Amino acid sequence: MSNPDATNVTWLTQEAYDRLKHELDELIANRPVIAKEINDRREEGDLRENGGYQAAREEQGKQEGRILQLQETLRRAKVGEAPPDDGVAEPGMLVTVRYEGDDDTETFLLGSREEAETAGVAVYSPQSPIGRALNGRHEGETVEYETPAGKTMKVELISSKPYTG
Repeated sequence: MSNPDATNVTWLTQEAYDRLKHELDELIANRPVIAKEINDRREEGDLRENGGYQAAREEQGKQEGRILQLQETLRRAKVGEAPPDDGVAEPGMLVTVRYEGDDDTETFLLGSREEAETAGVAVYSPQSPIGRALNGRHEGETVEYETPAGKTMKVELISSKPYTG
């Protein structure tokens, strides 16, 4: 039986975890630089007509958002710990599916988009429509899911193997 909380886990290779941790550390280290930039722009005068101030505030907001996203991803991460090779689709598994009416198969990693840079294969989130439909399913099962465009698709889980990078 699959863990119902498995979709809340972000499975990452050590390489991806290290890359994200490095990005987070750099963003945190850059906080004083952005704060100084905002302060310098504020001292230029009228804030309503100060494009540099507005741009610096916008950049600060983007960076703070990314910091929160990275902190949450790393907090939920399971590093280098592949799920069991039991044929059940869950985060960290390389799944192969066949769509109804199509002879070809598609293989992708059921995992985090943060993994995409290192995976070398397509990555579908466990929170995506197909990810939610496949999560916890066994090889040979066929499931239906609704695409973002509202179309209902049927897909058969051909195989589910631990992703080894």
